[in-house]
Amino acid sequence: MKPLGTGDPLRLGPYRLLGVLGEGGMGKVYVGQDRARAVAAVKVLRPELAHDQNLSQRFVREALAAQAVRSTGVAAVLGAQTEGGRPWIATEFLAGPTLDEAVAKHGPLDETRVRALAASIARTLTDIHTAAFIHRDLKPQNIVLTATGPRVIDFGIARPEHGLTLTTTGQVPVTPGYGAPEQVLGRRVTPAADVFSLGAVLVYAATGRRAFQGDHVAAVQYEVVHGEPQWHGLSPELHALIAPCLAKDEAVRPAAGQVVTAFGASKNAGRVWTRGPLAEEIKQRESRMRQLAAPPTVDGSLTPAAPHGVPRRRLLTAIAAGGAALTVGGATAGWWQLREKSRKEAREALFSVPPAAQRPQARLLDADAGDYVVGESPEALWITEQVIDAESPAPMPVRDVVVVGGFGGIAAHNVVDGKLRWERLDLLSSHYLSLSDRLIVALDAKGTLVTFVPSTGEPKWTVDAGAKALLAADENLVYVLTKDDRLRAVRRSDATIRWTAKLPAAYRGKISTKVALGGGRLVLPSTDGHVLAVASEDGRFAWEQREQAEKRAIEPVVQDGIVYVNGKTLSARKVTDGTEIWSESTRDMYRIPAEWGPVSVHEGSVYSVGGAGLERLSAGDGKQIWVSHEGADSTRSVLFQGTGVWTIDTSYKTVVRTRDVDEGYSIWTYELQKAERNALAVDGFRAFVINGASLHALPVF
Repeated sequence: MKPLGTGDPLRLGPYRLLGVLGEGGMGKVYVGQDRARAVAAVKVLRPELAHDQNLSQRFVREALAAQAVRSTGVAAVLGAQTEGGRPWIATEFLAGPTLDEAVAKHGPLDETRVRALAASIARTLTDIHTAAFIHRDLKPQNIVLTATGPRVIDFGIARPEHGLTLTTTGQVPVTPGYGAPEQVLGRRVTPAADVFSLGAVLVYAATGRRAFQGDHVAAVQYEVVHGEPQWHGLSPELHALIAPCLAKDEAVRPAAGQVVTAFGASKNAGRVWTRGPLAEEIKQRESRMRQLAAPPTVDGSLTPAAPHGVPRRRLLTAIAAGGAALTVGGATAGWWQLREKSRKEAREALFSVPPAAQRPQARLLDADAGDYVVGESPEALWITEQVIDAESPAPMPVRDVVVVGGFGGIAAHNVVDGKLRWERLDLLSSHYLSLSDRLIVALDAKGTLVTFVPSTGEPKWTVDAGAKALLAADENLVYVLTKDDRLRAVRRSDATIRWTAKLPAAYRGKISTKVALGGGRLVLPSTDGHVLAVASEDGRFAWEQREQAEKRAIEPVVQDGIVYVNGKTLSARKVTDGTEIWSESTRDMYRIPAEWGPVSVHEGSVYSVGGAGLERLSAGDGKQIWVSHEGADSTRSVLFQGTGVWTIDTSYKTVVRTRDVDEGYSIWTYELQKAERNALAVDGFRAFVINGASLHALPVF
């Protein structure tokens, strides 16, 4: 909100002007208030342009079109003056966010809201077309979300169906990516053009991305006329409904009334705008508007009924910062080019990722220097109590922080002293991955991937991937399991969907998150003992190993083109096609066949718990190097740091056990409290341990 300046009128018709909401090449939009204290958005043609016949015609058209359309889905015209003096149009002030603001702040709409949005806007388009007008500029910025549903605004280029475009040579009054092909080509348009725009709007609402993209305006317009829409992120059901709207041939697009029927929004569809964070924002904006309409006191603040006596100017600023529900037209295409430049800069900022932070290294302990006594427990470097959620995976060290699942979200603690660095309470505590130590990717309840800088928690790009689990990540892609049990790969470079693949029927609903990635393959164990490998470049089937395990969870590892798989056998296979290189079985102390536990690979050796204990085998041929019997029957993950082998054992007591790499004998144990949740990670000469709700950091020798 800007205060009135030199040359700005103090009053237009019955409206006293309070401030400037925005301006463009054609005119300004003011906040106005009439004698009854009703607030309105007042759009005014610049005085120096009043002599321009084309612009005056456009302004008159806007007033006539907005007044002619009788629909609850448009911003009602409260008054207008189109002759003499300064032409102006006053419409009701809609306090809700525009669709692009809502998606930017709250993320893409879920399918229920998309359907409600589609039916509501299509119903409004039917009313517009019934009045013999075509809107011609339907886009997210021209749709305001209110408590009573979406409303269409800005009839700046709306005109009768039989009218041709009134522009100067070479100009097309259409927003790139939303106008129909016939508009781009400057041809006569029909109501089908608005249906095309609606299709593009719905793709944006459902995915957060434009249906047609390009590096510059001409490229976007070329895609509209000749290219295919970007469907990534749409459910099959929404794709089937939206695709006909975006047909290149206007003759085959459905009518707006048919869109209403196709999307089948229920009678209670309007309730979707009264629940959730978006609804709360709408309520807050409506509250500010009611405060603005309240009578002022002598000192200029609001009446005592208004909270805290908010000053009028501050309140106006808050309303304007929320986005005025009226846009300002321009005589040229320059206004949207500036907007696109701003959007491009904002997008570039989201994908501008700082280098990975320095890794603070702890000092390696030395028994010969008296740092510890072999066989005794060391002192913890630090302990942070009551910070771990029951759903947290293993701690994830990322350079200078260690990430854990906290209560109601995820949190990052300083690796040096355990102090909280930052936390995000809007995310699932059970899903996070490191992206080359430069970003962390996590997941929210809606299936959106959220990324941020590890050291600071600064948010970066997000994408609605419909995900229920994060699986793995490489230098280019993040792999997820969707809520409808499909595999999906998301590009790290631009947050778009690279591919989506169906799982074989036998694996649906049974994929474990303990996957392995490498050598061009994503190796997926199932919860019922099978192994599926797919190509990481497109998700196509590569090979499978059935009935690999019965009692143990399969947790494979890929290294140097070989995948090592535990279960009934511990085997090494070519990751590309599953060809077996070697395989070893195991037996317990009574010589009864047993199963192998999770696998770790380190410097040419494979480590896994067999029937007799923790074993170290040669990665080349599977021959045993040593076996350690201490507490090994309960050992899970095996990790390596410093010169030791690290495990958590829960046989009798819960302890972190370190073993000598060469011989396998215990060096020390660190006793923990009995707890259902125990997990281990190592990095930077520190071991990080989750024990119940506590996080411990241990020294390394």
